[in-house]
Amino acid sequence: MSGVLVGVDSSTQSCKVLVVEAATGTILSTGVAPHPDATAVDPHVWVEALRRAWADAGVAERTDVLGVGVSAQQHGMVAVDRDGVPVHDALLWNDVRSADQAARMVQDLGVEGWMEAVNVLPVSSITLTKLAWLREHRPDAAARVHRVMLPHDWLVLHLSGAFATDRSDASGTGYFSAVTGAYRPELLERYFGAVPELPPVLGPGEAAGTLLPEWGGGRGRPVPVSAGAGDNAGAGLGLELEPGDVVVSVGTSGTVFSRSAAPVVDPSGVTAGFADATGDHLPLLCTLNAARVMTSTAQLLSVDLDRFTELARSGPSDAHGLTMLPYFDGERTPNFPDATGQLHGLTRASFTPENLARAAVLAVANSLADCLDVLRGIGAPVERILLIGGGAKSEALRSVLPDTFGMPVEVPRAQEYVALGAARQAAWAATGRPPRWGRRIESVLEPTGDPGAGEYRARYGRLRASLE
Repeated sequence: MSGVLVGVDSSTQSCKVLVVEAATGTILSTGVAPHPDATAVDPHVWVEALRRAWADAGVAERTDVLGVGVSAQQHGMVAVDRDGVPVHDALLWNDVRSADQAARMVQDLGVEGWMEAVNVLPVSSITLTKLAWLREHRPDAAARVHRVMLPHDWLVLHLSGAFATDRSDASGTGYFSAVTGAYRPELLERYFGAVPELPPVLGPGEAAGTLLPEWGGGRGRPVPVSAGAGDNAGAGLGLELEPGDVVVSVGTSGTVFSRSAAPVVDPSGVTAGFADATGDHLPLLCTLNAARVMTSTAQLLSVDLDRFTELARSGPSDAHGLTMLPYFDGERTPNFPDATGQLHGLTRASFTPENLARAAVLAVANSLADCLDVLRGIGAPVERILLIGGGAKSEALRSVLPDTFGMPVEVPRAQEYVALGAARQAAWAATGRPPRWGRRIESVLEPTGDPGAGEYRARYGRLRASLE
């Protein structure tokens, strides 16, 4: 398969564009443009960031683009009027203003009712809760809503003119069931008071449309733009996940997810029953607080990340009794939207830069371990752990995860797996099948038997339980 593919990753922080050799998956060029550091943004800024990253990657000058795919942050509410103009800033996944609406939804239908309806429990991240907030707090804007879409749908629309989505992203809205493969419009009617036009849900190998001439790249040939995907499903596609593989991704958020051929239902509602980008399922748990816990602590200590790592690795392995709950921005797993961070066990001996740095690292590790324990508890196979994401580059975090998880952790070669997954999906739409590029494991992190990790985990569990 000669030619190139273009994979787009529009994340919370930035837009990345990769130009990938179709035959091998080799990255030939990249472009990156930042996004605002906010939980509510004008969605037009994503298009402008895409244009800058697209130009930096040199896509428009190429004549050999076979296909384009987009993967983006999940859940973000993009609501537009009949002219296609957003009626409000897009509320992102990490915007917690709709926590009250989410709580009322759960009280209304109950956990069992929601799991039966869409296999996802409403929390403030979910799109439906954001629409309910809009209806309650911005009724004039809500009355103008004609279409509702997600961040990747918005970019596909601007790339191709097509209004479409895929199962993976639709499954994170709260009004689509990955189990039945259908929208639940009655939930929109109940909680938003109307049923806006929703994008058709395409299959994993389908094209939404073709690239508009303004983007270049085809030189007169039609270039398919694939259905797209949510970011975690895109990462799964980029990693070529198999059943039993569990991905731990550390970025702005922390996510723990696996691939399953059949729907996985968590009676507690803690695990979201999302779809993946292959036609299977993607049971997923997400934390709001991950890498930024470590960067915020480094800023407090007035050190760079290299020095932060040195501090975290030089103190006692259990942080000398200091324990942190990392709920700086509320939390999604467990569902504590109004929680704040806590620091417990302060003494003159424990309150040192070394212990504070290590407590922050162990707090992130334990938050992720909580998610892993939930997956195990609902019977999802946990045979192999793959560690990815920008925060996963932290040597301090790598050093504590195996003992915290109680099993080895494999670190694939650092790649932009979300964008690579988008590129694989683009190939699927262009050729009828996804390529097999393989994944290369950079290292395997083994447990050391360090008792400090176990001591910290026990203290962390008791502190977390005090909030329940």
